Amino acid sequence: MSKEQKNEQQFVKEITSMEENFPQWYTDIVLKAEMADYSPVRGCMVIRPYGFAVWSHIQEAADKRFKATGHKNAYFPMLIPEHLLEKEADHFEGFAPEVLWVTHGGDEELPERLFVRPTSETIINTMFAKWITTYRDLPLLVNQWCNVIRWEKTTRPFLRTAEFLWQEGHTCHETYDEAQKETLQMLEIYRQVAEDELAMPVLLGRKSPKERFAGADETYTMEAMMHDGKALQAGTSHNLGQNFSKMFDIEFQNRDGGISNVWTTSWGISTRLIGGIIMTHGDNRGLKMPPRVAPTQVIVIPVAQHKEEVLDKAYDIKEQLSSKFRADIDARDHYSPGWKFNEWEMKGVPLRLEIGPKDIEKEQVVLVRRDTHDKIFVPMAELEDTVARLLDEIHDNLFEMAKKRREENMHRVTDYEEFKKLMSEKNAFVKAMWCGDQDCEDQIKADTAATIRCLPFEHEQEKLSETCLCCGKPAKTMVYVAKAY
Repeated sequence: MSKEQKNEQQFVKEITSMEENFPQWYTDIVLKAEMADYSPVRGCMVIRPYGFAVWSHIQEAADKRFKATGHKNAYFPMLIPEHLLEKEADHFEGFAPEVLWVTHGGDEELPERLFVRPTSETIINTMFAKWITTYRDLPLLVNQWCNVIRWEKTTRPFLRTAEFLWQEGHTCHETYDEAQKETLQMLEIYRQVAEDELAMPVLLGRKSPKERFAGADETYTMEAMMHDGKALQAGTSHNLGQNFSKMFDIEFQNRDGGISNVWTTSWGISTRLIGGIIMTHGDNRGLKMPPRVAPTQVIVIPVAQHKEEVLDKAYDIKEQLSSKFRADIDARDHYSPGWKFNEWEMKGVPLRLEIGPKDIEKEQVVLVRRDTHDKIFVPMAELEDTVARLLDEIHDNLFEMAKKRREENMHRVTDYEEFKKLMSEKNAFVKAMWCGDQDCEDQIKADTAATIRCLPFEHEQEKLSETCLCCGKPAKTMVYVAKAY
């Protein structure tokens, strides 16, 4: 067996099918597509260059929207003194089991323990209290891109890790209405990132009181359906009211000359969005990268590259495309074209461009779509326009396929026994009516492992029945219910 045949045999290892074992399929994809790898530190991952490039494009897409709405980036320390917890004991209680403590500096025990941020309300609000003195200082709109540590017991790359990357926005306002407007504005920006960049359809709504962020007046969420029918909380935005400003004495001289507390918000998305991309769009052949965040949008693969002109022409095309797209070339001579096709398909590159001697003679290239596997013969003169059009079509197709899958797996249920049976047989999204009582919320989770993902906004509410799905009492609202990551 030749070296090339051995390389092909080594690469074409069957990944677990998603129908057979979805969690294992997910792990196989993460590792074999070189998105991430396990690190020697328990629960932590190494984000490999290919995976980090996706995060960079998500970051760029979100950051430009943040800045367009007046937010500015800053950075706050990851180590926070323990005494600050006294000011937000109730909020911190929710994070306490996951906190990592620093007790020594070198060989010396620290006079006061430090904790590694699981989120940054403590340190950021401490600084806000120093910076804000008058209404003229408002609104204060700050965002930071950083890492956080939450010592999770059960971890899975991108979805739940001890350390992960995210952004956390924190803002201060004169009035509740301004804070509420900010909260909903950021939720809409997250929707734009999810749908317009990641081709991931999301449902927007308000969390139940039980599921609110600790210390928030209201928490708003976007929920996406994964390929296996489970929900992924893809981003949240919180109206914190005056809870934190009173804890941290963030006061300002108001327009009437008196002293008021500011109204605050916080909001965040994280690298779990990468897990969402994998589980929304991937198939049994690997990733399907949404074109707008794909590290490589077009991969050029020369066929019979040892023949005259082929390699030179392939590099010329790569350079031509690179002026407008993220294009790359795979000119490794120790792998066959078929092996390369498999590898880049696994990595989910939206378009594969093949160029060989016959194509050069005909002044054409072959484009292959990752989403549909369609093969398209394109004249050289039309290449750039065709690539631009196809990338948009691929984005739209990925979005519509995911939306169609969600619609097909969305059920309207009014009978509790029917609901329990459905949840025991499959993962699904359910529209149901709820009385608003936490006892029913807890019962649903105990009986099915499903949770209330959100209460949809008024214009999306449906009156499915007059009574609560669980207890039969008068219903107050429609809710989305699903099992979740």
